[in-house]
Amino acid sequence: MAVKVKSFAAIESEFNAFVGAIVYATMVTVDARNRPRTRVLIPIWENVDGTPLGWLATYRTPVKAAHIANNPHTNFSYWTQGNDSVAVDTVAEWVDDLPTKSHVWDLYKRTSPRGAGYNLGNFWHSPADPKLHVLRLTPWRIQVIRGMDLRSRIWQAA
Repeated sequence: MAVKVKSFAAIESEFNAFVGAIVYATMVTVDARNRPRTRVLIPIWENVDGTPLGWLATYRTPVKAAHIANNPHTNFSYWTQGNDSVAVDTVAEWVDDLPTKSHVWDLYKRTSPRGAGYNLGNFWHSPADPKLHVLRLTPWRIQVIRGMDLRSRIWQAA
């Protein structure tokens, strides 16, 4: 049975531990005919004034851009053997200003949470690279499931 928690703080340490260990998430978007599309990516997450906020450094592919333009609701699913898992439901929006891209570049370099992230320089030259695009991921629901006993806790935005 899932238990709802009132604050992100109640699940934050487990969220950070699981995401930092698993790293790769399956991102789900839907097309104009409500057909899902998945791809495996590495988003990063931070806590802003007690609320989770995600970022995805990515290429702005025609499919991804069309899906998000039609329906900005996305899901990120993390899973590892042992059944530890995290599901993050978000609203995604493109943010391409240089200060944001620089902040995201930094978060990826530092890994946020610890373990999640990578050197964006492997794919882009700098935060100003015109091929680098950033999605702001505003979570409205996060579920963390501990595999050893299937304890499930859910946080939802107010």
